[in-house]
Amino acid sequence: MSEDAFLATYDPDAYGRLALTVDVVLLGLRDGRPAALLLKRDEHPQAGHWALPGGFVGVAETLDAAAGRVLREKAGLSGLHLEQLYTFGAPGRDPRMRIVSVAYLALLPEAAFTAAGRNGAGLLPAIIDVPWAGEAGGPVALRDAAGGGPLTLAFDHADILALAMLRLRGKLDYSGVGFALLPERFTLRQLQDVHETILGTPLNKPAFRRRMLDRGWLEPTGAREAGTSFRPPELYRCRKP
Repeated sequence: MSEDAFLATYDPDAYGRLALTVDVVLLGLRDGRPAALLLKRDEHPQAGHWALPGGFVGVAETLDAAAGRVLREKAGLSGLHLEQLYTFGAPGRDPRMRIVSVAYLALLPEAAFTAAGRNGAGLLPAIIDVPWAGEAGGPVALRDAAGGGPLTLAFDHADILALAMLRLRGKLDYSGVGFALLPERFTLRQLQDVHETILGTPLNKPAFRRRMLDRGWLEPTGAREAGTSFRPPELYRCRKP
């Protein structure tokens, strides 16, 4: 039998159908803690729960295009760098039907993160409490960054956020991922704050600065931070490859 003949008689209903979605982790820093931007579900299932911005993938749509569309339509954001995080496909993760979700991760500098929480899209900044050390992994808890109580997340979105934190911790030391959480120009103190916030532990200041400078990731700008009482610290930028 030729391939054309095979395809002419192929029955796509011979196998159970499933749906494909994308969910986007918008991660930044808020008040010295890791945080994510969430949306409140106003429809069933799990109406009233908080969720990551997400949506179904169109039949003729790529995953990246779907993630970009979700950001525009549900979060009012565009132009963000997105990278695939993981695929979540447990059979019971959604009560409607078998739905597989490809999670994406986007990192926002603190100013952009704060602005996104005020852009009218209904995004809620939520603090991520990580109870485990290092790269042990495990569950995380979410709470309202404005001082509210704990938040109940829809579906398996708490698991998605937990994996996002684990991935971020794992990449922090060998890649420049931490720079995505900083403004274009930053001090060494700000860079160390980012690493300590993500890792959840204090770092030795001289050792950290020596390691960062020795890696060749940093480029001095020749400018210094404004508005400080004492000798202003030097500003750096991430060196372009």
